[in-house]
Amino acid sequence: MPIIVRAHELALHSKRGPVYGPVSLVADSGLTVVAGPAGSGRTSLLLTLAARMKPSSGHLETLGYDLPRRARPVQRATAIAGFQGIDTLEESVTVGAAIRERAAWLSPWWAFIRRTDEAELRRVLAPVFGEVPLPAVDTLIWDLDEVQTVLLRIALAMMSEPDALFFDQIEQLQSPEARRTLWLRLDAITRAGTAVIASAAAPELELWAELGLAPHVVDLTAAAGEASAAPRDDASDLTDLILEHA
Repeated sequence: MPIIVRAHELALHSKRGPVYGPVSLVADSGLTVVAGPAGSGRTSLLLTLAARMKPSSGHLETLGYDLPRRARPVQRATAIAGFQGIDTLEESVTVGAAIRERAAWLSPWWAFIRRTDEAELRRVLAPVFGEVPLPAVDTLIWDLDEVQTVLLRIALAMMSEPDALFFDQIEQLQSPEARRTLWLRLDAITRAGTAVIASAAAPELELWAELGLAPHVVDLTAAAGEASAAPRDDASDLTDLILEHA
């Protein structure tokens, strides 16, 4: 499989102390899981691999581009989803409005973006939702269940047709059945040709075996123990880190 990410001794330090690293990893075009508890820096690591944050030290290549020097082409060729405070959806808008807004963001400023109809909704959502029921165009995001909400965020990210998708915090789906569905859908995305790098609090070995999945795992647990002063991966700390290291 082609190499998507190659990192050597990658580390990030903030004004408050170490965030992650040093970490060395290789991720191919399949499913890669970065595992570590809250405070291990996994969210910031994923954003660094996706060229949304700059590391403090180490060497990093994503999709063959040297980072952070060649960040722009990596940003264009990758997508992120599941990041609290970054791609969180406004619950009072409809699914159709969210799709239309994303289409407008991806289109030239002069393009006319039509209102989302059922055909467009199916085109955008069906490849990601799979067997999960599709919402209607006029469904409020508030009325989606947790699996549909997460899959909608992924589908919106996939509208840019990325080479790699970075998904944060699998455990935001708390029930095992919901996570089962999410793992299957992320695996389907990789089989359709888009590499996926996801973060999780811990490997789910029994569930993966049951589903027939064998993701490559990058374990940040040891590094997290050494970097206990690291900022938490909550929304306020993440915002500060992005402003400091974007």
